[in-house]
Amino acid sequence: MLNCLRNLLLNLLPRLTAYKIKITYMLAVIKTGGKQYIVSPEEKIKIEKIDKEEGDEIIFSEVLLLEKNKKVEIGAPFIKGAKVVGKVLKQGKGDKITIYKYKPKKRFHKKMGHRQPYTEVEILKIEAE
Repeated sequence: MLNCLRNLLLNLLPRLTAYKIKITYMLAVIKTGGKQYIVSPEEKIKIEKIDKEEGDEIIFSEVLLLEKNKKVEIGAPFIKGAKVVGKVLKQGKGDKITIYKYKPKKRFHKKMGHRQPYTEVEILKIEAE
């Protein structure tokens, strides 16, 4: 049984190493809407609402941290020349939350609901000088 597995691996190994795949790993921390997000290319994130139409391109120039091929660059406070390019996928509202206010012995009850608006963005690329 072990010899069979060994032979199988030896036969597959030259085929697997024939494809030289170079993986470039990029990561950035951006600031938008008073919050910070960790993003990488081809990732979808939900951020605070931005007044852009669906399909528009959006550029995040406030990049706090940038990692490319295990090389980390930290801004003070932002990295000069770095930007993250994204595309607006949709505008929407989050799940409904219920707010209930109550004051004892005063017959005061107030029930409200809220849905937070958001913008869904797909990160296209991370650029740096």
